[in-house]
Amino acid sequence: MTDETKGKIVAEMETRFGSKVTVLNFTSVSPSVGAKLLSRLAGAIFFAAAAILLYIWWAFRGVEHAYRYGTAAIIAMLHDVLVVVGVEAILGYFLGWEADALFLTALLTVIGFSVHDTIVVFDRVRENSNILRRIDYETMVNHSIVQTLDRSITTQLTVMLTLFALVLFGGDSTRHFVIILLVGIFSGTYSSIFNAAPILVVWENREWTTWFKRKEEAATI
Repeated sequence: MTDETKGKIVAEMETRFGSKVTVLNFTSVSPSVGAKLLSRLAGAIFFAAAAILLYIWWAFRGVEHAYRYGTAAIIAMLHDVLVVVGVEAILGYFLGWEADALFLTALLTVIGFSVHDTIVVFDRVRENSNILRRIDYETMVNHSIVQTLDRSITTQLTVMLTLFALVLFGGDSTRHFVIILLVGIFSGTYSSIFNAAPILVVWENREWTTWFKRKEEAATI
């Protein structure tokens, strides 16, 4: 919608209802701008993923198979990105919301929160890998999750309660941005526990080598 079209609509509404119409927010997204935003979104996610992978690889360089930590964090992060994009698509279909520059900002913020919470869990895994050497790897990872669970939930819940208050009492111009943040931070909280950490265990035990064998054995029985 152009400014000229907007002006005609406002004038028609003022004529029909006999009162002054105030436009609280107006955003115009052309196809070229939409394609440019999509390109920037893909580039931002790729750059963030590469930078995070290199940083975690360097930070965990003293641990065996340090690249696994970075790769697991990236996979969990991509899960959160897909959740946010999916929710945005659903809300766009039912509420007519459009992905704009604020959406890109919210998505990058979600990426930061997701990786931060994952690093908290992984850092405890790194510490316990030197202390609890005699127990199984999956038991050690589970113990690390339990140790960081209170901190993760408390930190993320504090942010989520603040965002929820902004959804209820904030203005319409920021509600879209805040809801996307709320969804992304909620996704990042559970993905650090239920996605990132289990990926480490599956990778360490090479469990994928037995997945199809179990199905074959069950079929034989």
